[in-house]
Amino acid sequence: MSERVVLAYSGGLDTSVAIPYLAEQTGGEVIAVAVDVGQGGEDLDTIRKRALACGAAEAVVVDAKEEFAADFCVPAMQANALYMDRYPLVSALSRPLIVKHLVSAAREFGGTTVSHGCTGKGNDQVRFEAGLSALNPDLKVIAPARDFAWTRDKAIAFAEDKGLPIDVSAKSPYSIDQNLWGRAVETGFLEDIWNGPTEEVYDYTADPAAPREADEVVISFAAGVPVALDGRPLTPYQIIAELNRRAGAQGVGRIDMVEDRLVGIKSREVYEAPAAIVLINAHMELENVTVERDLARFKRSVDQRWGELAYDGLWFSPLKDALDAFIADTQKHVSGEVRVTLHGGRAVVTGRRSDASLYSYDLATYDTGDTFDQSLAKGFVELWSLPSKIAAKRDRDA
Repeated sequence: MSERVVLAYSGGLDTSVAIPYLAEQTGGEVIAVAVDVGQGGEDLDTIRKRALACGAAEAVVVDAKEEFAADFCVPAMQANALYMDRYPLVSALSRPLIVKHLVSAAREFGGTTVSHGCTGKGNDQVRFEAGLSALNPDLKVIAPARDFAWTRDKAIAFAEDKGLPIDVSAKSPYSIDQNLWGRAVETGFLEDIWNGPTEEVYDYTADPAAPREADEVVISFAAGVPVALDGRPLTPYQIIAELNRRAGAQGVGRIDMVEDRLVGIKSREVYEAPAAIVLINAHMELENVTVERDLARFKRSVDQRWGELAYDGLWFSPLKDALDAFIADTQKHVSGEVRVTLHGGRAVVTGRRSDASLYSYDLATYDTGDTFDQSLAKGFVELWSLPSKIAAKRDRDA
């Protein structure tokens, strides 16, 4: 059997050209693998036919939208994952899922090499290859854009020379990656960090400043998993898709930031993540109601580290596995409902309730019916302050 290369295939120019190019470079057959993570665009059958027309020996297409929502987006929400406190890991979450299916295809078709379209300047090369190393360390990797200096101009010329059935004329001024969890936009005039994004940059969100009526949504959670909107039972995928529409229509989820890339450079990124921002805000508030104070404090540090691991391509690492187990345990009481008002680019929590709530009205109220024994407070404060008091006296008398 000749060598087989498993290619992460998007259906666009670069990966379509990669099919005959990799066949020439390796003398082997190319297996194209396209994974639908809710990025929209062409249907899977069209993408599969294009891969075969470009010379793929086989083309595998995977509808992974439900899997992506349940196994990748939901865990990110449970970890309140916001890299640098802002970015909800849009691209970072889809890469390990794609890697999983690349490894599966390599196993099924006898692939010895995996190929992706990443350059040497981005994070995704790390995410693909670190994931591949964890799931099948015997696989070799080829990245034409990085390893062979494969530019767009070369790709267009190669496509025209081979008569490949793809459009080589249109090109967005931006580099765009999108999926169910959000949309990432970079390059073009955005590389000047003084330039403000213009409205044509956005697609998932409407202008937040446009006048409109507010939208109110009630999100139900069961053990940290979103299970319903406004009382309607839905899957995580359905919930994310609907919130993308509703929150996006209110301009929720726009992020403009300079980000610390894993490869050591700073990069200007514009993101749209309507559903992600709404769900993380709602989930954090329900945790405030249902998770005990010291556990919640410690979880915040775990959440940050979890987000860094996902961003850094270490989804399949031992540390992340351990943090997953910790976070899963913290979610057992995170059940209830959160009311969120969507308006003017903001998602504001206005109500929360849970049968597992640790909030006690009788303890919190300042009105008649208060059951908090304030007589105990004086001694508590004195004992709590005692170490600082003793140290202050020592320093004063030194």
